[in-house]
Amino acid sequence: MWVPGAGIPSRLTLSAFTRAGRFCVLNSGVARWKDVPAENCRGLYDFHPQLKPDVGFGKLSSRVYKSRSETKRYVTSPRVAETVVRMLRGKRKAGQLILECNPGPGVLTRALLASGARVIALESDKHFLPGLKSLRDSVNGRLEVIYCDFFKLDPRNRGTVTPPVMTSDMLFQYLGMKAHPWKKGFPLKVVGILPVKTERNTLWKILHDLYSCSSVYKYGRAELNLFVSEKECREPTSSFDAYTVKGQLEKQRHRESLEQNLCFIQLTPHRNLFTGTLTPFNYDVFFHMLRQCFMKRNAKLIDHLPSLSPIDAVYILKQIKKPKDVRVVDMYPEDFQRLFETIECSEDDTCKWLYDEFMEDTLT
Repeated sequence: MWVPGAGIPSRLTLSAFTRAGRFCVLNSGVARWKDVPAENCRGLYDFHPQLKPDVGFGKLSSRVYKSRSETKRYVTSPRVAETVVRMLRGKRKAGQLILECNPGPGVLTRALLASGARVIALESDKHFLPGLKSLRDSVNGRLEVIYCDFFKLDPRNRGTVTPPVMTSDMLFQYLGMKAHPWKKGFPLKVVGILPVKTERNTLWKILHDLYSCSSVYKYGRAELNLFVSEKECREPTSSFDAYTVKGQLEKQRHRESLEQNLCFIQLTPHRNLFTGTLTPFNYDVFFHMLRQCFMKRNAKLIDHLPSLSPIDAVYILKQIKKPKDVRVVDMYPEDFQRLFETIECSEDDTCKWLYDEFMEDTLT
């Protein structure tokens, strides 16, 4: 089941992400969450360097390279690349395995290699392959270059897939990598910039793969490190935790800036994500619940509940300790988790959920 991207706010995606794992927002000098209450700033990494907007990133369009029909963004500043490397490295000094998505000119690739990491470069633009392969030949086997688009792994309508479109099984079998138990983690970090035109749908696809343990997550708890436009990250913090840098924020007035400025997010899936009520087998119900709630996100939750479950709405609100007038946008990720668990674990009704058994898949 896929959740349709149309009409669903970005905060929903981020809310579900924060439920799924540790979530960090690295503002690229462009965040606009001003005067956020202290109680809304919790559970994030302590390390949040700040980057300048639109500095260190380059864009190339189809008018330059006819092989591509979309604009892509690349890291072009060594300084930005070094900052990303520090974020990825953490306490480890060398030997990390990094899967880099669409490295383009290879500025970040070189910085990763200089840090001692082993890099798998998945490049979907043939224009950059010769330069990356030349770099590969000079680093003694620490760089693998593959003609592949990470953000198009495992397409819904598979048929016959040809590069740069691939399946995760094809990719990991080629790399000789086996699946790791969820509890033990997965020695792989993914880094890249989300596609310009499909950011929200791509985030939903990643989220679907995570909760269903499919695609890259079929092989373990891979850590994702992604640059996302501020447009997708700037929703108020009522539904997810946010970190702000005091004295560095200004109000953004122009939509163009929101689309150009980038934020850096880190997603590390929880080790115990599936030890509770939520499992890879009932994740579709959880997704349906979120979708139904956010179709009218400013409405009261109590007005949504009758369409979700036959269980008494007032009883549900009491169990999750929320007032009758609470709105969907006032809910935190843990509130949605508690809501799901309350309905799923109820012993009062044989029928706990009201929804179509199989929802129509709408993302491509």
